[in-house]
Amino acid sequence: MRAILTRVSSASVTIDGSVVGEIGKGFLILLGVGPEDNEVKCRYLAEKALSLRIFEDENGKMNLGLSDVGGQVLVVSQFTLYGNCRKGRRPSFTEAAGPELGNRLYEKFLSDCADLGYEPQHGVFGADMKVASVNDGPVTLILDTDVLLDTPRRK
Repeated sequence: MRAILTRVSSASVTIDGSVVGEIGKGFLILLGVGPEDNEVKCRYLAEKALSLRIFEDENGKMNLGLSDVGGQVLVVSQFTLYGNCRKGRRPSFTEAAGPELGNRLYEKFLSDCADLGYEPQHGVFGADMKVASVNDGPVTLILDTDVLLDTPRRK
């Protein structure tokens, strides 16, 4: 699984002109699922992401986590995180999970976030969404379970 995690002052997701998810200070997480991903990787990624201490303390050091700042979470499905741009000018998305697995693990990630104490705001899997965010810092991190867990990738 892959996630782009951005520390935000605020973020929202809109579908067909209606805001379906909105947060103040916290994390905007764009989440992609690969074909080899599973529930174990999903839980690990949720735990890793939500435990990151990337908010500044009184000394300007990144020592504070979501719970320390009363932060919120907005999660948006993003299959394009598995876009392959090695050849040509148009990305290939064959390395992304199919819709059934992608949606199942997206929903599992949302459930894992809630289990960990952060009821997430979220988009709708597969929908055409408009995502707005006010990045704080900016601080943006790439989390990839294949890298974090040192898992060999399929070629």
